[in-house]
Amino acid sequence: MDDRYAFVFTFIEASGWLAPLAFILFHIVRQFIFIPVVLVCIVGGILFGSVFGTLYSLAGLTLLSAGSYFILKMFPGLNQRLLNLKQKWFGQGAVLTVGQIAVLRLVPFVHYQLLNVCLMERRPALGDYLKSSFLANLPLAFFYTVFGEFISEFTPGIIAMILLGLCLLFYTLREKVKVIKWREFFHQPS
Repeated sequence: MDDRYAFVFTFIEASGWLAPLAFILFHIVRQFIFIPVVLVCIVGGILFGSVFGTLYSLAGLTLLSAGSYFILKMFPGLNQRLLNLKQKWFGQGAVLTVGQIAVLRLVPFVHYQLLNVCLMERRPALGDYLKSSFLANLPLAFFYTVFGEFISEFTPGIIAMILLGLCLLFYTLREKVKVIKWREFFHQPS
């Protein structure tokens, strides 16, 4: 098994700028072959280290988000299906903040394109969407790339603390809005 790893690392070192370019493009292709974003970011940490792996993952995820923006604008039926899925998962009228989307992107089983739709609802203009997408992708790229570099050193206790921290972050970053129905507000006493 060590010979395979040595071959991969030697190949990446010898390929120069082609390996990072292939890795960035793989972020775009991975959704069509059903590979999770988290796995690709972890591999980026293993292959390129924390700094370059984060930069390459961030570039690939930002390109992916830009492509998703244009695809969802061209195919309104797909956009509507994802909005229906959003309504089923998060409830009627739920509008997630950019911080909540960033935290949800850290959760491996949450659909990446669903979160792009939530971000498009929040920031419909392309420039605002790309800026928000970059900010929402930053924790994902950084966390899992560093995780990939240091994965062999994590204990089960550290992993449990990370998951607990994610739950606390999601709760803390929620939008604090109370919706009061018309009948409840103007309640007539009997």
